[in-house]
Amino acid sequence: MSILPLTFINQGVNIDIMRTEQYFQKNLGAYFKRNKIATLDRLRRALGNPGERTVFRKLKSLDYLSSYSHRGMYYTLQSIAKFNTEGLWSHRAVWFSRFGSLLDTAEAFVENSEAGYSSAELNEALHVETKHCLLKLVRAGQLSREKFQGCYVYFCPEPEKYLSQLKVREQRKKMPLATMLVANPDLAEDEAKAVVLLFLSALNERQRRLYAGLESLKLGYGGDSYIANLFGMDPHTVARGRRDLENGDWDTGRLRAEGGGRSPVEKKRLRS
Repeated sequence: MSILPLTFINQGVNIDIMRTEQYFQKNLGAYFKRNKIATLDRLRRALGNPGERTVFRKLKSLDYLSSYSHRGMYYTLQSIAKFNTEGLWSHRAVWFSRFGSLLDTAEAFVENSEAGYSSAELNEALHVETKHCLLKLVRAGQLSREKFQGCYVYFCPEPEKYLSQLKVREQRKKMPLATMLVANPDLAEDEAKAVVLLFLSALNERQRRLYAGLESLKLGYGGDSYIANLFGMDPHTVARGRRDLENGDWDTGRLRAEGGGRSPVEKKRLRS
């Protein structure tokens, strides 16, 4: 019986390993192409339950990303994520960032902002809870914070940028009455609130939505939530008004599109 040289045996093993690696990589790429995102468990099942190290080794070779929402348990590929101008991308309510983790993303957003962020403003911008990660960044010296209008605002710790953000935040105190009320609902006088709410009651549905959208635009991040809270409106309604203004949809002549709404009672009776 002939015995194969050890070198031939090793070459055969190496070829098998290469084929297995190529199989995993090809299947991972195909899986992400179909599903966009996946958890580690789903990836393992799709590949026939290999070890976690094998899956992560293949993910690394494909240039993967971890979600900053859902505790980082979802993965996608750089080639799949289509980031918006703010560096964010979502699929099925799972959020990814070109900056990386939630900590890295929160830090980048604060540092690149015009006037810093409160936790409520950043929650709205990132679509996740950010209070704990902001505190962690402050304790690590990666962000600074100051108390404004009853809540903490987080700033870039670099002196020049910090002063610039602080200046813009201070200027917001000099906003017109309505905007001041929106930004400071707890600090505004009851009489002033009553005037604004009386004004709102004189507007029709679409006009109220557009006015609310205007005040939200003045405030920037967090505006939808502030206005909804002050005016007793749904945040989605405020957001819709803001988008209408941004898109130049200014027609306040009618509340609904032609043919919209319920049919008149007379027509209903005729049909019956």
